[in-house]
Amino acid sequence: MNIFKIIFELFILYILYKVIFDFIIPVYQATRQMKQKMNDMQNRMNSRQQQGQDHRTTHTSTSVNKPNRTDYIDFEEIK
Repeated sequence: MNIFKIIFELFILYILYKVIFDFIIPVYQATRQMKQKMNDMQNRMNSRQQQGQDHRTTHTSTSVNKPNRTDYIDFEEIK
């Protein structure tokens, strides 16, 4: 009976080993990697928004000035 108990315990330890190293650790690593990619993407989006806001503020400050006459093109409607 003692040998069956040892075999059973070794089998349980093997199953635990396989579950931990073939399932739990890869899922943890994939989750961590996905979270890091999402944070990187969010940081890039925030930096793009910040650049867009900087561009808009410089653009609006220059557009407040009176527009030049050369900016407009006169045209005649052709029928």
